[in-house]
Amino acid sequence: MTVLSNLQNGLVVSCQPVDDGPMDRVDIVVAMAQAAVAGGADALRIEGVENLRAVRKAVQVPIIGLVKRDLEDSPVRITIYKQDALDLVDAGADVVAYDGTDRARPDAAADVLKSILAAGVIAMADCATLEDGKRALAGGAGIIGTTMSGYTAQTEGRGNGGPDYELLQAYGELDGFVMAEGRFNTPALAASAFANGADAVTVGSAITRLEHITGWFKTAIERQLG
Repeated sequence: MTVLSNLQNGLVVSCQPVDDGPMDRVDIVVAMAQAAVAGGADALRIEGVENLRAVRKAVQVPIIGLVKRDLEDSPVRITIYKQDALDLVDAGADVVAYDGTDRARPDAAADVLKSILAAGVIAMADCATLEDGKRALAGGAGIIGTTMSGYTAQTEGRGNGGPDYELLQAYGELDGFVMAEGRFNTPALAASAFANGADAVTVGSAITRLEHITGWFKTAIERQLG
């Protein structure tokens, strides 16, 4: 069975702790990954080469790998460098995610994509617009995701705090594998992705970022109490 066949109609759990938080440790990421698989996750999304290498030894499901970096001269964070992509493949990634927007970064998105494909794995373009998705598919990306919608200057506010269904539906009309990602943070929202063009859905913060989940509950209580 191919990776995309495993992902079809599946749930991908993103095991990315809050940066520098108390759960931002390799052993905890591995435990998160194992727990997600035990709960039924069909695949995982793992950040960082060291994390990915450790998780690869612990699970059998497909892994989407990425590396996040914070640069002073670019807002792009996801798999910025060609070498990062190659390191992820070496660590065992079945799919490498990269920023598929047209924003400037040290290594052009097209070059990162080519490096992923040359390494023999599937490339996932984390996109923000319809044009991003079309460009990624034309370049050979095997998966296009709505990941960046609402998180770029061009798309700020898309989805009004919820998923960008308009973009998801537009992607569903294209000839590619579509990953719903970005603010699918309840079971109902995750399920709704498949009625709006998704082939798979990724859920992250609502499952693996305890600080965020706690904050949602705390905020709701404070609003109720006035």
